[in-house]
Amino acid sequence: MERSLTMELVRVTEAAALASARWMGKGRQHEADQAATTAMRTVFDTIPMQGTVVIGEGEKDEAPMLYIGEKLGTGNGPCVDVAVDPLEGTKIVAQGTWNALSVIAIADHNHLLHAPDIYMEKIAVGPEAVGKVDINAPIVDNLKAVAQAKNKSVEDVVAIILDRPRHQQMIQEIRKAGARIKLITDGDVAAAMNTAFDDTGVDILFGIGGAPEGVLAAAALKCLGGEIQGKLAPENDEEIKRCQKMGIEDLNQVYDMDDFCAGDDTIFAATGVTDGELLKGVQFKGAEATTQSVVMRSKSGTVRFIDGEHRLKTKPNLIIDPEP
Repeated sequence: MERSLTMELVRVTEAAALASARWMGKGRQHEADQAATTAMRTVFDTIPMQGTVVIGEGEKDEAPMLYIGEKLGTGNGPCVDVAVDPLEGTKIVAQGTWNALSVIAIADHNHLLHAPDIYMEKIAVGPEAVGKVDINAPIVDNLKAVAQAKNKSVEDVVAIILDRPRHQQMIQEIRKAGARIKLITDGDVAAAMNTAFDDTGVDILFGIGGAPEGVLAAAALKCLGGEIQGKLAPENDEEIKRCQKMGIEDLNQVYDMDDFCAGDDTIFAATGVTDGELLKGVQFKGAEATTQSVVMRSKSGTVRFIDGEHRLKTKPNLIIDPEP
């Protein structure tokens, strides 16, 4: 892939973040998501690549834009797989809470997992604990392994997990082991990323979330030197049939980093929509706005944090003002 694509992807996530951030706290998640998707699609059309969406907003009949299989880019340049979430955390934006992101990952063609849009059990850690955890192992063993890898006691370890009824047993096991817990309402891509940065105070992610988000998290962690493992968790016969239709026969398969992101060249970009531990959200002041993004590439190991200043009058098509 071309090195210049790293900065091009930041333009895309910035546009989506600027558009959706106008809806922060207004209780209208559909409008926020639509704004992000429209802005992202507009900028994608200017990027010199031949992209195919493998993780998107849904199937063609279910999503007006950025559907699975859609072609993105100018039609010139490298052939790449594209995983997108224009607004990771639609409820977060609607409620005005933490860690909403606009997210993109790309890799060489046929190198990103084509994950079905169902639940997936996940475990994720940063670089120090790579190779030390096992999704099939007891929670207490994984907590001890992370503690040892990071030279901590188990009581110092912070596990992050979505606050859902399905996680009550996991939460009880984490508490019984003595570790600390950070419960989040949404946004497990940001949560997985946070395991790779000491400043966020997060050591390990547990829990069941969306499989597509697992691919995006894997792309980020590949660039950061971390690790995620996943197991599909279909909830009914229809979802099992969907997996089988995609050629997935072994529903107990553990997906590792090479399954999620094959090869050595993955690019990941994210822009904060609302404030989070890692990225600041969009700030507006009159006809100007500021953004904060991260962009990284696994091939080079480079991680860049980018502060952007935007004159909104020069970007009228990418900023959608909420209705009064």
